Amino acid sequence: MTHRVCLAIAICAISASAQWVNYPTPHMPRTPGGKPNLAAPVPKAADGKPDLSGFWQRMHNPHERVTVLAMGPNLEDFMRPGEKIPPLLPAAEKLHQQRMANLMKDRPSAHCLPHGIPDQWLIGTPWKLVQNPGLTIILYEQNTRYRQIFTDGRPHPPVSNPSWLGYSIGKWEGDWFVVDTRGFNDKSWIDDSGRPHTEALHTIERFRRRDFGHMDLEITIDDPQAYTKPWSFPLQFEFLADTEIIEDVCENEKDAAHAVGK
Repeated sequence: MTHRVCLAIAICAISASAQWVNYPTPHMPRTPGGKPNLAAPVPKAADGKPDLSGFWQRMHNPHERVTVLAMGPNLEDFMRPGEKIPPLLPAAEKLHQQRMANLMKDRPSAHCLPHGIPDQWLIGTPWKLVQNPGLTIILYEQNTRYRQIFTDGRPHPPVSNPSWLGYSIGKWEGDWFVVDTRGFNDKSWIDDSGRPHTEALHTIERFRRRDFGHMDLEITIDDPQAYTKPWSFPLQFEFLADTEIIEDVCENEKDAAHAVGK
């Protein structure tokens, strides 16, 4: 096993287990024995919409494959049975092959640069959602990053400064919270196999809280400059009770030297 793979496994293990706050989650439904009742009804916000707020972590889907590819997740493992990621266009396929040929050593996260969408959802580290009128905030524990999802009715602005996580606006469609994101730069990877995207990337994320402790996420990827057609895939998340998000800092070149290995 390479140094990079060992480091990745260690980082994932630390992120998943190092929650140090042990304090009862306020308003947490509990069983008669005092344990968190994750099957309790979905909480409601003041406007009557489902309240998605909480501390969450990705769980394995029933159909999810588990393979080892370099340092992290391969999006193919998350596709529904019988479905495949559509082919890359020639220039994007060439870049993908180059990244795989050098064992993905230039991945952004190896240099403390952000994961993008959807890669941020695949890595399995905890995240916190804070739902407010007009604005929903997502706090990603890994490397202490955040997203703003505007729900005040504004449209997407003209893209003058493409960014790692794009510009997100949200709306409700029944019980589904639909997040439309554009304005990505082309520096992040779709997954850790090195699948690329361009600045034409457009994502739709559909969140639904099934009960108190379980969240569904359907992600649609649309990049007409890199892929032959759009596609989607599902993820599932579970509520983390009685703990809290912690600070996680990437130490730039110190971390990069270990992550790249020799």
